[in-house]
Amino acid sequence: MKDLFGKAILDYQTNNSPEDLITETSISEADEMSVAYLFRDFKEMPKLEKKALQLAKGKVLDVGCGAGSHALYLQEKGFEITAIDISENAIKACKLRGLKNCKVSDVLDLDASEKFDTILLLMNGTGIFGKMNQISKFLQKIKSLLNEGGQILIDSSDLIYMYDQDEDGAYEVPANGYYGELTFTIQYKGETEDTFDWLYLDYNTLQNAAFANGLECELVIEGNHFDYLAKLSNL
Repeated sequence: MKDLFGKAILDYQTNNSPEDLITETSISEADEMSVAYLFRDFKEMPKLEKKALQLAKGKVLDVGCGAGSHALYLQEKGFEITAIDISENAIKACKLRGLKNCKVSDVLDLDASEKFDTILLLMNGTGIFGKMNQISKFLQKIKSLLNEGGQILIDSSDLIYMYDQDEDGAYEVPANGYYGELTFTIQYKGETEDTFDWLYLDYNTLQNAAFANGLECELVIEGNHFDYLAKLSNL
């Protein structure tokens, strides 16, 4: 991993001539994304993210924290928060922004002896699952990090709207595999990151996966573009 996403974040934080990220998926063409968006404050966040932060309680874990905007908001509110990301550069930027407890880590590598009351997976939190056959592995691990009465707040989008419909109104989705399984490519300053898997889940599929792994799933709020925020908790 070249960590181009993290490099863009660190460049923005250190004013090192940041440029837009160029993202492309297996079902969409190249699109520019301003790194500044990752540094948004609470009032600039989408309603799903605002709602998740308002629902946070107790000791919090922010998985895939990126530039740390969610974690910083909660830190300022007095929460005990741990933020993790697999990007070394992103964590450097988080520390420069004043985030006290952040580290480079994959959630799968966390010690299960460390427990949390709220676990956040935001900005398409299901993305880190990668593929459908990885969902249970991630949910079981994240579940093991929950305190009794704890909650997982996770968002995603139903990508069915990205596909064409036939004359009968049926969506023309791939016959092999789930339509939310994508591959993602990032370019930054002329470099291209290794392609990686990224998963978008419709709510019903997430709900079924949660139940299969001993978790209750509640739809908290829906957004504007087939996106939603869900709360998972132990059955």
